[in-house]
Parts: sequence; structure tokens; C-alpha cells
Amino acid sequence: MTAPLTADETADYLARVGAAAPEAPTAAALASLHRAHLLAVPFENLDIPLGRPIHLDRDALLDKVVGARRGGYCYELNGLFALLLRSLGYAVDLVSARVATADGGLTDDFDHLALIVTGGGLDVPVLADVGFGDAFIEPLVLRDGERRAEPGKDVGLVRADGDWHYRERRPGSEWRTQYVFDPAPHPLSDFEERNVWQQTSPDSHFTRSRVASRLTPTGRVTLSGERLITTTHGRRHESALPDEDAVLAALVEHFGIVLG
Repeated sequence: MTAPLTADETADYLARVGAAAPEAPTAAALASLHRAHLLAVPFENLDIPLGRPIHLDRDALLDKVVGARRGGYCYELNGLFALLLRSLGYAVDLVSARVATADGGLTDDFDHLALIVTGGGLDVPVLADVGFGDAFIEPLVLRDGERRAEPGKDVGLVRADGDWHYRERRPGSEWRTQYVFDPAPHPLSDFEERNVWQQTSPDSHFTRSRVASRLTPTGRVTLSGERLITTTHGRRHESALPDEDAVLAALVEHFGIVLG
């Protein structure tokens, strides 16, 4: 069993995301923590193209995300966020999700890790996810037909055949499933095999290009390969970075990441 965060580790993690410890584990406090995490901690796979293995033990996650002020991908970010939430009085289940593909299919089980949060002052379970890049900003109530407007899109949930579908709808478009998850809980170790696959398989999109992406107060900033993409109040601007020095400078400026 993964050891819980200590009081000092919890305080350091909250400082990392720029949030104060909530007085009680309420729905409003969770929404605030979720948004703060997305604003402060980038979704990124920068270790993979550098050949640095990603480990899922608690100390490695704390050292990377809190100590080194890095980001990570779903197993790291949601795995660690679950520990923070538990330390604050929430109950959290790790659930396996399959991601929608361009051809209308789904990836394999354990391809994505999401969180179902209960307990504390929550009246109903909610879906939380700080590890899917540009997804929902605040948790979604786990209710069939749930939907909410967020900047630039609608987000929502539907249930079918025992599974839950997280969906998005962009202006002028239809609802599209982003991932499908089974609510059965899993330990983080169940995701280890897929974590290795994500880092090593030529079929994993994480081995094909580096990415870093972070929510901003006015939109989003993303590094994709050698392209820097910023969205501000719905306006998108894309520029090509001329060399590796410019890429490293952009990582520092926009994500606070220093690659040693």
C-alpha cells in the first residue's frame, strides 16, 4: 500500500500548486485545488525523449513534481494528486480509462488513469483529472447526462453499458467521446505495465514527440515538438522555435521547467 503524504509533504505540495490547505474537504475546495493544479503543474512527457525512465513510486513522484517543479503525464499527475486529496480528507479511487482514437476506436485498458473522488463534504462522486492535458478545468459530477460550459467548449459525462464516457463539444460540432472509463478501483501498480509501454513502444504517441501543456488564466500554452502554441481568450497563436536553445528557454519561461 502506498504510504500517505506526511504533513510536511502535503504543505510542500500545496505550495507547489499555489493553494492553501482547505478548512474542510468540500466540493468547492476540490474544484479550487483541481484548477490550481492545472494552472501550476504542466502535462508533459519530456523525460521520454531524453531516455529517462518514469517511475510511479510515491517518492519519485514527489521528487519530480514537487521537488524539481516538473510536470508529468496521467499516471504521475493523477497518481500524486490522489495522495494529496487523501491527505486532505477525501476518498479517491484510481480508475482505468481507454482513450478515443481518430478512427473511432479506443486504446487498451490502463491507457489513461483518472480519479473518482468521494467522501468528505461531497454529496455525490465526482470525476477528477489533472493528467489529460486540455480536458475539464473543474471536477465533473458523476451523473449520466452531466454537462457544463467551459471556455471554448462544453464538457460532460454519459453512461453506457456500465462504462462512463467523458465527452467534449466544441462550438459548431457534435459531442465527441474523449475517453471511456470503468468505475472499478485499481492500485497504482496496475498501471505500471502500461506506463512502461507508453515510454518504450513505437506505437505510443508519447515516444513520437515531446509535449508540455499548461492551463493559463486566459487560455493555454503548449509546446509541441518545436512549436509553441498559445491560446488567449480563444485566439490561437503558433510559432516555430528556431533551435534547441529556444525550446529550452520556452520551457523555462512558460512552464518553469529546467531540464538538467
